[in-house]
Amino acid sequence: MLDLALNAGEGPICLADISRRQEISLSYLEQLFARLRRAQLVKSVRGPGGGYLLAQAPAAISVARVIDAVNESVDATRCQGLSDCQQGDVCLTHHLWCDLSREIHGFLDGITLGELVQRHEVRAIAERQRRRTDETTIAVSPP
Repeated sequence: MLDLALNAGEGPICLADISRRQEISLSYLEQLFARLRRAQLVKSVRGPGGGYLLAQAPAAISVARVIDAVNESVDATRCQGLSDCQQGDVCLTHHLWCDLSREIHGFLDGITLGELVQRHEVRAIAERQRRRTDETTIAVSPP
């Protein structure tokens, strides 16, 4: 999603480009983007030059919303929050880890893609990824 936000000015972004830049499996990205589309965080554009666009402004999309949309977890408990950490019972530190999980989710809910896009180090990394991808594409292109 951050890659999509960083490259939003280029129009629809195809998953193959994201896959190359982020070194993430294309089939995994397809699964994630199906979930993101159902959560109305992205919209797809079909046809030549198609791909994905953010469905909302980057400033309106929190990192926690992205994580929630793809059914990932920021759960710090050993039991995945099921309260059966110690032979079916709650362990001594269960509530501590639940509190931490809530704090992490709250922290991520307070950070938007828009804020991340503005960070200098994020932009520098994105530029490095673009250069590396462009160099690789040129190196493997037929003469």
